[in-house]
Parts: sequence; structure tokens; C-alpha cells
Amino acid sequence: MAFMSSRKTQLVPGPLSDKDLLAQHAAGDPNAFGEIVRRHRARMWAVALRTLGDPEEASDALQDAFLSAYRAADRFRGDAAVTTWLHRIVVNACLDRIRRRTLRPVVNMSDDATFDAVAPKSPDPTLAHELALDISDALRQLPYEQRAALVLVDMMGYAVDEAARVLEVPPGTIKSRCARGRARLAPLLGHLRNRSEGWNVGGTTEKGGGTPSEEHTS
Repeated sequence: MAFMSSRKTQLVPGPLSDKDLLAQHAAGDPNAFGEIVRRHRARMWAVALRTLGDPEEASDALQDAFLSAYRAADRFRGDAAVTTWLHRIVVNACLDRIRRRTLRPVVNMSDDATFDAVAPKSPDPTLAHELALDISDALRQLPYEQRAALVLVDMMGYAVDEAARVLEVPPGTIKSRCARGRARLAPLLGHLRNRSEGWNVGGTTEKGGGTPSEEHTS
């Protein structure tokens, strides 16, 4: 046939999946886990920072989480995405830190990376900075379970089912925690309403995209 060729097609291998990298790490590959960290560190850092509200605590929690993941790779069952598994480890590391110590009440927002990770999206940088400070302070006043649910669903944009897998609770529990958390936040963030009508906990407008709307998350 004209389209047949005696030459073998040379396929260029694509990047390994997260699961393949984790398996290679468990098998002894010294570089595989570093690639996983490179792929997911920024998002895991945002989760830790938004959950703890303190950059030093978040940095320590993230280091603890990646160390735990490094050591536990051979126990990864593969029944969930690697990102879900990593989120669960990061959330647990944050919970451990909340249990062990009282966090400092002031968030140092001088670092640009810290600001970018928690600041809501706004065309006005001053408004975004003020919103980030107010939201971080309000979130720290919530019980941890409600805070973790709101961070994942409202701030990180996770679907309820995915947040439930991360926190290892039923989806209904995530919905009720988000509802209770939003009810607690309402009086704490009510002063923002006149300045930024239509903003949710994550700082994105409820109309036209951004984080999931109320009808999907509660």
C-alpha cells in the first residue's frame, strides 16, 4: 500500500503522568519526586497559605507535607489523582500546625508571592490588597473544618465532590461546612459589600465565571 512505509515511526515520548512519576520515585528514581514538586508546589502553597493565613506557617506546613508525601509514595494506592492525594497531605499538615500552636494574628503581606497567592482578583491593586487582608483575618476566625472547606471550594475553585475527596468526608458535609462558614463570614465581611458588590469569599465576582456559584456548592 502506498501509505505503508518500511520505516518505523519514531514516537517522541511525552511527559510522564503524576502517577508514573510517583511510581518511579517509589522505585528509586532520584529525580521523579522533584518533578512532582515542581508541577504542584505553587498550588499547594496557595492552599497552605490561604488555610493558615501566615506565610511562615504555610511554608513550614508545605515542607512537612512534601516530606510526608516523599516518604509515603510507596503507599499511594492510585485510586485518586496525585493532586488530590497531595492536597489531602497539605491540608492535614495545616491541621497539625493549627492544633500544635496559635498562629500569629497578623499576616505579613509585604512579600509579592504571598500577596499574589491570597489576593482576590481585582483591577484595583489597593482594593485587592485590602480584601486579601480582610478575608485572611476573617477566615482565621472560623473553625478549621469550615475554613478548609471554604478554601478549597470558594477560593481554589474545587467542585464539592473533589473537595470531599481531599478532606475525606461526604459531599454533604462539605456543603454544610461551606454554608455554615459563609454564614459566619457574612457579618465579618459585611463592610466589604459597599466597596465590592458581588464578591464572594474567593474574591471573584459571582457572575461570569471564577469560583463555583452558590447553587453548585451549597
